[in-house]
Order: sequence, then structure tokens, then C-alpha cells
Amino acid sequence: MTALRELVGIDGFAWPWLLLAVVVPWLLQLLPPLRTGDGEAALRVPWRRLREVAEGGDGRPQARGFPWLRWLAWCLLCVAAARPQQLGPPVAPPQAGRELMLAVDLSASMGEEDMELGGRIVDRLTAAKAVLADFLDRRAGDRVGLIVFGDLAYALTPLTPDRESVRQQLDGTVVGLAGRATALGDAIALATKRLRQRDADASTRDRVLILLTDGVNTAGLLEPERAAQIARDADVRIHAIAFGGAGAAVSVFGFQLPLGGGDEVDEAGLAKIAQLTGGRFFRARAVDELAGIYAEIDRLEPVQRAGQVVRPRIERYPLPLGLALGLGALVLLARRRAA
Repeated sequence: MTALRELVGIDGFAWPWLLLAVVVPWLLQLLPPLRTGDGEAALRVPWRRLREVAEGGDGRPQARGFPWLRWLAWCLLCVAAARPQQLGPPVAPPQAGRELMLAVDLSASMGEEDMELGGRIVDRLTAAKAVLADFLDRRAGDRVGLIVFGDLAYALTPLTPDRESVRQQLDGTVVGLAGRATALGDAIALATKRLRQRDADASTRDRVLILLTDGVNTAGLLEPERAAQIARDADVRIHAIAFGGAGAAVSVFGFQLPLGGGDEVDEAGLAKIAQLTGGRFFRARAVDELAGIYAEIDRLEPVQRAGQVVRPRIERYPLPLGLALGLGALVLLARRRAA
């Protein structure tokens, strides 16, 4: 196969058995004459000799014009019929990931400064942004959207493969942007609605919501459990993360002493939401724990990598077919001139 490619620039034939037709004209000449029912040879009329006599010839066989051209034209027709093919350059199918919606709590409690990041104390939202930015870097192939919620739920970005735009929108969020309460049920319902509005090419994608909150449902029109049932019916899987420490702290001689006042997290309610939809519930009290949770979600929801690399087959029959037709036209032209 390699030698064939180097010689003629093709890798093979789709129907190689048609190359056997090259010898068909010679096989027809070797066939015995037709016979009648009584076994005698049927009458064979020398049409070519009769035509030559009618055209004024002397009855002797005339040289056939360019027999090698006819032979070459027939061979090229057989080659074209066998469909020569060449392997094209390697092509990898595009990545096909998940429909992934991120829901981030922006209620007042997310401003509690009880997280340590890079050796300094930061609020919960700042810590969540840092972890989510790293998470987005690993989700190449997904279509990601962002929802924030407080008194109400808002979609900041639709589902998009442009993870950089999602990161920019997340960086621009601040505590209280959507209100100071926690509309947990409304956030789940809005995420489910956006995940259901998918296009045809996403019909086989998994739909996942990653919900991060540090409180309990205190606002909104829909109860979280009812919203989770709607998500389950829409085949949306929810991973719920309860995030938050012991509340604000004060530094005394280099030691951080909690001041208390940290909001309670509805761990039981979040666990039920995740269980209803086939997801997982996680509890994070520190930044490293939150980073570990998103790494675990990476494992639970792996990005579907590109499929096996293939090489398309390029049809190369037009060239031999065109040459055969051209040679046939030359033969006809030569015979007309000879006549």
C-alpha cells in the first residue's frame, strides 16, 4: 500500500475487484462462436470488411488507428470505476462536553471574612471566585453559564463555550448585587430553565448545575425542594456545595479568633436537593476544602475529550475518468480524419 501511494499518490481502491475488467475485451475475443440448435456454427458476418468495401476499400484489412489509445482509455475507465482513494490529513472530532451551569450565592453572608487565601483573610465570595476561576480553566469543551442569586436569581451569562467571558462576569460580581437574602429555589428553577433551552447539537450533552451557597432559603417564590423536583424531571443533575466557616474573626497577637455570627447552612436541605437529582452534596469550611470539592466534581463530571483521530478518504476517480474520456475523443477524431 505504501509503494502504491508513493507511485501514484493513492492509498487504495474502494472497489478493487473492478480492475479485473481490464481483461474483458481479450476474454470476449477468446469466446467460441455461437452455434445453432443442431450444433453447427452460427453465421458470422464480417461487418468491418463489408464496411471497408462499401467505402471504396480494396477489401483487405485496414490498420486500426491508435489501438494503444483505445487500450489505455479502457484501462483508465477500469481504474476510475474501481474508485481510487487517498487518505486525507488526520482530523480529530471536536470536543463535546457538558451543559454546565454555575449558581453562586451573592447574599450578605457571602461577605463574611472567614476564609484564608494566599496568607490573608478574605471574604467568602473572593475565595469562591478564586476556586471557580481555576475550575473554569479545566472545563475546556463544556458550555458554561453563570447564575447569581440573592433576593432574586439572575442569569449573568448564557451557556457558552467562551469560558473567559464567564470568568469576567464572575470577577465583576459583588456581595449584595442581587440582594441580601437567599432565593435558593428560584436559582435552581432559573438554572433548569436555561439548561433546557439547548440547541440540537447538544441533545446528547449531560446537564449539570453546581450550586454554591452559604445560607438557607429566605426569599424567592419557589421552595428549593420543589425546584429540585423540576430539575430532576428535566434531567438536570445538581451538585450542591455548602460553603462557609465560623463567621468573621479578629486577629489577637497573630491568632484569628472567631467573632461568631456565621449564618447556619441548610445542610440537610442541600443534601436532599442533590439526592433528588442524582448529584452529590459537599460541605466546605475552608478554601482548600472548596478547591478539593471542585476537583472531585471534575472527576464526577469529566470533560468528554475529542474522539479518535480519523483520516477521511478523498475520491481520486475524476482524474482517470477525465483522461479516459479525453483519449476516447482523440480516437474518434483520428478515425474521422482517417475516413
